[in-house]
Amino acid sequence: MKNLIFLSLLAVLVSACSSVVLTGRKQLLLVSDADVIAMSATAYKQFVDSVPASKNTVQTALVKKVGVNISQAVENYLKTNGLESEIANLKWEFALVKDTSANAFCMPGGKVVFFEGILPMTRTEAGMAVVMGHEIAHAVAKHANERMSQQMAAQFGSSIADMLSANKSAATRQTINVLYGLGAQVGVILPYSRKHEYEADHLGLIFMAMAGYDPNDAVTFWERMMANSKGSNFEFTSTHPSEENRIANMKAVLPEALKYLKQ
Repeated sequence: MKNLIFLSLLAVLVSACSSVVLTGRKQLLLVSDADVIAMSATAYKQFVDSVPASKNTVQTALVKKVGVNISQAVENYLKTNGLESEIANLKWEFALVKDTSANAFCMPGGKVVFFEGILPMTRTEAGMAVVMGHEIAHAVAKHANERMSQQMAAQFGSSIADMLSANKSAATRQTINVLYGLGAQVGVILPYSRKHEYEADHLGLIFMAMAGYDPNDAVTFWERMMANSKGSNFEFTSTHPSEENRIANMKAVLPEALKYLKQ
């Protein structure tokens, strides 16, 4: 019985494997695009209804301009390379909200939100393209789907660990569950989140280059972010990479991204 459950789970995981556009990294997708987008649509509406839109018409227009430039360039590339299915469910929206946080995010389905607080860091259209390319990359690479799938797989694994220790003492079972939970969090979930950030940086450089923006500006942007960072960012238990590692990774990717700028 135990072997049957394990083999059934393995079959599901294998059938749910996919690959990220351009990077080719294998990823686990147990959740459909339609399901994720339906959930995110509700969350997006709740957010935009609760946070006031920016009254800065110039910057709002620039956010939309940069968003359209990059999203159209990415869609054109994918269509040209026979990957229309990767963008079939994307319905882009670009918003600037009145909030002092230096932040931006993209929900599944292509809903990108910039906070006014990040504008002093972006400074220019190219700087805004750095952030926009990164956020659009999260949507195109289906990182939200993958994160949900990882959590589902972790829950399956926890159930199996509990089943396999059914004949152990209560204290032993509790210890196994605690150790499994720690291993899943530090060994899988958080590192994958950092991997998503690195991958979004990688794809973001390529995407901004496709739209005609110089990816070298990404290094300048993150140097500004690092200079204005408050406190340290201990990467081992963080969901985001340290600024130093992020910049080093971008510099390594720049030659690849610049090829798309020349095209």
